[in-house]
Amino acid sequence: MTHRPRLSRARRVLAGLKSNTSGVAMVEFAFSAPIVLALGLLGTETANFTITHMQMSQLAMQVADNASRVGEADVLVARRVFEDDINESLIGGEKLGDPFDIYGQGRVVISSLQQNADGGQWIAWQRCRGAKNYVSKYGGEGTGSSGTSFAGMGEPGNIITSSAGTAVIFVEVSYTYEPITPVDFFGDTEIEYTAAFNIRDSRDLTGLFNTDPPEPVSACNVFQKARAT
Repeated sequence: MTHRPRLSRARRVLAGLKSNTSGVAMVEFAFSAPIVLALGLLGTETANFTITHMQMSQLAMQVADNASRVGEADVLVARRVFEDDINESLIGGEKLGDPFDIYGQGRVVISSLQQNADGGQWIAWQRCRGAKNYVSKYGGEGTGSSGTSFAGMGEPGNIITSSAGTAVIFVEVSYTYEPITPVDFFGDTEIEYTAAFNIRDSRDLTGLFNTDPPEPVSACNVFQKARAT
């Protein structure tokens, strides 16, 4: 008889707990919060990843376009292109890619694709900038200087070639994407884009010139972020 009151009280407590829904919202939140957070992070990372791709594509086109236009102002003679002209094109790329630390996490390669004396394709000169250890996929300066074995620059099925008496400015951009959220959805993805523009005016194709005193050369055997000034 003495145990019945205690048992009755226990039943009342259990009955009260059964009808008590005050903690339902907390439990639901505990289950749904990680899913909602993960989806939010995925959306943020995907948007940033897409924007980065677009920006690298635009950067490649801008640098190629700018480098295809530079040279002396005198249009009555074949324009000479100076090292400083190419440096300024690279600086323009830095301005566009500054929010992404383009020269800290990436590299830009500018090549002048021309015809050699044998009618084949060759890379007459090449300039680079960026700390990333990346070299042109199509060869360095002087590739194809003689003969016709060098087909040109670009992926198979989309090879870019230059006609006699002119040049194609071919730009490669390589960038290592770093996630902006704690959850690593895409990893350190390598983003690569190319762009090519034919030079706009008659140009002295014997090479790049320099001033006196000389301007710095953005050599491709140097891997650094420092501005070429």
